[in-house]
Amino acid sequence: MRLPPHILVVNGIKVRRPVFLLGAPHSGTDLLARALKRSPGFHVTMGRASVAHVVYAFARKPSLAATSGAVRVMRDALSESWQVLPRSCGECAEPCREAGGVIGTGPCVSTGDVTRFGDGSPDLLYSVPVLLQAFPDARFVQLIRDGRDAVAGMLADPACLAWFKPAMLTGQTEFPNAFFGVSKDEHLDRWRDMPDAGKSALRWRSAVRVSAELRRTLPEEQLLTLRYEDLVLRPQQTVATLTEFLETRVSKVVLYDPGVPKPGAYTSRLGRDDVKLVEKVAREELKRLGYLKKR
Repeated sequence: MRLPPHILVVNGIKVRRPVFLLGAPHSGTDLLARALKRSPGFHVTMGRASVAHVVYAFARKPSLAATSGAVRVMRDALSESWQVLPRSCGECAEPCREAGGVIGTGPCVSTGDVTRFGDGSPDLLYSVPVLLQAFPDARFVQLIRDGRDAVAGMLADPACLAWFKPAMLTGQTEFPNAFFGVSKDEHLDRWRDMPDAGKSALRWRSAVRVSAELRRTLPEEQLLTLRYEDLVLRPQQTVATLTEFLETRVSKVVLYDPGVPKPGAYTSRLGRDDVKLVEKVAREELKRLGYLKKR
């Protein structure tokens, strides 16, 4: 007999159709999370420690995600992250606090206003199988961005660069590994010797491959794929698409922030050698997605 789906209750609110934001590093999930945080009824978290610990454990050691306890661990992590307590925002990452306009320790929302939950933590992409089991009615929004712009963002982000340190490649990391972008065991030595721009390109390449697989396997009513370039250059049309998909009004105010990086910013942020390396490593995906002209 098929068991009924598990219903998570947070602060007395049933978690229905939670929204998870997916993408390679610096593909714009943080921007979309800020938009959702300003949308009526949404409580969106970004990078809470309880979720980050689980996400990176699964990313570095994918076999953990296949264990019998993985779903419960993920539910518990998100339940803790979504709790609305007097000092709950004090435990949030700075981007989340800033997005919520928090002064002090919070909270950034009132439980009486919350009808929908979401999470825009970095690298959720590698936990989708577990998220699907934990929340069968979940909605996923994934963003695709020019890999050269994404790499430019990674190279300026100490948190991304920290993953490239030798100390990160411990016995807790399994290879091949989609999170690091290493597709075969024999590529690991070559990966160690690559410049950070090359390692970042591998991470972007691997992420868009995972995203492509999700498009093939998830139904349209559960997964929406957006382009960062459309989000920034055509916010009104893109938000209209997102609003229809999520069946709730989405704020687009933050998308008009002049500080939001424009498409093609890599031309002034990456050196010529780094651009060539990114285009070499991720040429196939850049062409397939239309970011690099086919020759």
